[in-house]
Amino acid sequence: MAITDIPEYAHLSPSDVEALGAELDAIRADIEADRGERDARYIRNTIRFQRGMELLGRGLIFGSTKRSMWWAGAGALGLAKIVENMELGHNVMHGQWDWMNDPEVHSTTWEWDNTDPSAHWKHTHNYIHHKYTNVLGMDDDVGYGLLRVTRDQRWRPFYLGNLAYNTLLALAFEYGVAAQHLELGKKRRTPEAKAQFQRDLRDVATKVGKQMAKDYVVYPALAGLVAGRGDLRQGGRAFRKAATANVMGNVIRNIWTNAVIFCGHFPDGAEKFTKQDVDSETQAEWYLRQMLGSANFHSGFVLAFLSGNLSYQIEHHIFPDLPSNRLAEISVRVRALCEKYDLPYTTGSFPLQYAKSWRTIAKLSLPDKYLKATADDAPETASERRFKSDLPEGARLQASVDPTTGRRRGLRTAIASLRRRGKGARVRQIVAADNRREAA
Repeated sequence: MAITDIPEYAHLSPSDVEALGAELDAIRADIEADRGERDARYIRNTIRFQRGMELLGRGLIFGSTKRSMWWAGAGALGLAKIVENMELGHNVMHGQWDWMNDPEVHSTTWEWDNTDPSAHWKHTHNYIHHKYTNVLGMDDDVGYGLLRVTRDQRWRPFYLGNLAYNTLLALAFEYGVAAQHLELGKKRRTPEAKAQFQRDLRDVATKVGKQMAKDYVVYPALAGLVAGRGDLRQGGRAFRKAATANVMGNVIRNIWTNAVIFCGHFPDGAEKFTKQDVDSETQAEWYLRQMLGSANFHSGFVLAFLSGNLSYQIEHHIFPDLPSNRLAEISVRVRALCEKYDLPYTTGSFPLQYAKSWRTIAKLSLPDKYLKATADDAPETASERRFKSDLPEGARLQASVDPTTGRRRGLRTAIASLRRRGKGARVRQIVAADNRREAA
């Protein structure tokens, strides 16, 4: 089952949680006071780079007489779309650059290169997902209404297709994002709700139409005119090359976006939560839930930039409206707080985190009877009950202090102890089996 009592699961007392919150508030205050010209220069240079890559990609596509030029153009265009969606669109719409009072990079004016209208994205992502991160029944990003990613989702035969669904979702991720706000499986019983759905559907259809016209009609037609110069056959060939290169550019962007987002939300250690007490949680308790429900992956500057700095997903979830270029330095301080309060800091290499996400998706396509770990102590699903076997009835989990080192022993130590015990139990089972075979 998902976590029902977040402070208890974290082995923190109410005063511990508030102290942690105060230290995170101090980090926010420091970054806000220090924002300035270098941050403004960073976002403006990012815009220049993205526009330059798009021009390069479309130029290569226009002149693509060789397959190598076609691939170079599609790759450059895919890179431009990645940067526009991840480091620009996603972060600008979070309000990370609103402090500049520049309408070009303001959350109220940015419309991104994606089939999802920005207004819809800001509701489903900025509000619903970030307020109710990984809360079952409230955050639709937990499986996107399509995938089973936690044992708290009751198994149905539909989930046998988990791997196929995520493959299709990765290839066409922009359309999955566009459909998310529509909540297509939701029943609308009132005339007002039905009318709102029709308005939202028109907004999505309009945005999808604009994106498809731009990528698959206007730019390919221009390529055909430039290359054809009156030769219809040559112009038609250029049109097809440009259209398919745009398809490839969008697929590159979609697969990459899917990978980055899944690395931040579905590896082992990105916890899930119940609805209990979420609406009454304090700011400090919200911080704690973001820390437990998110995961990072290792990155240098290039990988961080291409991921929209979502390689620092933990820090982004704690401070979604602070400039993305500051998350690397924030991560040093957040990691130190995890050390201080003995909290896990969930991270790993990019391939490892993505592989863990796919492993979870594959594993949970099966009924629970085929799964080994319990619903309270599985890599993808955990609760405070995983620690309670050695505690008296009704006792609460809490941190202790190592009498030798003076270090706090909390959640991270408790998880490590469970793993050691699990390995020990498996060794004992193997030895017992060997002994039985020898006796036979």
